[in-house]
Amino acid sequence: MSIHASMAPETDQGFMASYLESLGLLERLHRLLLDVIKDEFERLGIIDLNAVQALLLFNIGDNEVTAGELKTRGYYQGSNVSYNLKKLVEMGYMHHQRCEIDRRSVRVRLTQRGREIREIVAGLFERHADGLQSKGALSFDGMDEITTALRRVERYWSDQIRYIY
Repeated sequence: MSIHASMAPETDQGFMASYLESLGLLERLHRLLLDVIKDEFERLGIIDLNAVQALLLFNIGDNEVTAGELKTRGYYQGSNVSYNLKKLVEMGYMHHQRCEIDRRSVRVRLTQRGREIREIVAGLFERHADGLQSKGALSFDGMDEITTALRRVERYWSDQIRYIY
């Protein structure tokens, strides 16, 4: 997805241009986040795991979930969750077990190795949060405003999808 402010109609150009800039920034930030995780793993010599898989391990944390719950709980945003789960189980980062109640469902949780990766990512995020705050790039109030605004956009987009059906 590439969003260009030149697509905005001439009327109400200010808000539309700002909205399109925000959308592009969200996309770039997500890609940059994956690059930051990838760079950290390369620095540590962890080459068997990609950034999407590491982020998935971070988001699961101490929870035990089904593959379907990964998306509904917001732990995974991609479309190939089955592939990544299979790879994480094969590499020893996750346990998987058939659900006793619904044998069609598989529950997953982190292994010790998966928890170690989660701690690496958590440490990376903690260093970044400390750096943003200590260097004055963002205050707590500024971060809170960003989060509030992004939640409003999320709610608005979710409502748009619900009204389609």
